[in-house]
Amino acid sequence: MESYRKLLLANKAFVQDKVGVDPNYFKNSAVDQKPEFLWIGCSDSRVPAEDITGTQPGELFVHRNVANLVIHTDFNLLSVLQYAVEVLQVKHVIVCGHFGCGGVKNAMHRKDLGLINKWLRHIKDTYRLYSRELEAIPNTEARFDRLVELNVIEQVQNLAETSIVQHAWHLHGRPEIHGWVYDMRTGYLKELARMQPGAKIDDIYTFEFDEPSEQ
Repeated sequence: MESYRKLLLANKAFVQDKVGVDPNYFKNSAVDQKPEFLWIGCSDSRVPAEDITGTQPGELFVHRNVANLVIHTDFNLLSVLQYAVEVLQVKHVIVCGHFGCGGVKNAMHRKDLGLINKWLRHIKDTYRLYSRELEAIPNTEARFDRLVELNVIEQVQNLAETSIVQHAWHLHGRPEIHGWVYDMRTGYLKELARMQPGAKIDDIYTFEFDEPSEQ
């Protein structure tokens, strides 16, 4: 059997399993989505967001890219963020990295990888910012793990620096931003960072908004 056909068979088993428990499962899930969380994670196939958080369809709005980056010129990410914050009105945005991340690992080296060099450049910038701390770690694996963590922390900061998040903070007092890392070796999530609405950021990144006009 060709490997892709296993996916189609697994889908049939999935449907039968869900309908066996709740005949209206798919009818109900097709009505609407009201997720409380936006998940920005890595594209790595070993980090399934819903599985590791125990969430059901409709609970987690998901965006994934290589190394879970929040880049201010990435219109794909920004479109997801704006929709989640302004339309879905999520209460929490979670950036989740993971130990063993191939994107972070490749950013630590000098090998030319083609187009993805441009993407990994953002992780190299993080390495440069924290080079003193990182290069003081003698163990290569420990240094790798720490860069994974620092990358998450920087992406949390990048989220707070967007006008999308700041505008939602100004008008609605949400969302909270969280930075987590997933350890594939144990299955556990680790909290690294948390920013409450209105958290202080560098002045140069802070936007000023007009007050809503009275009707």
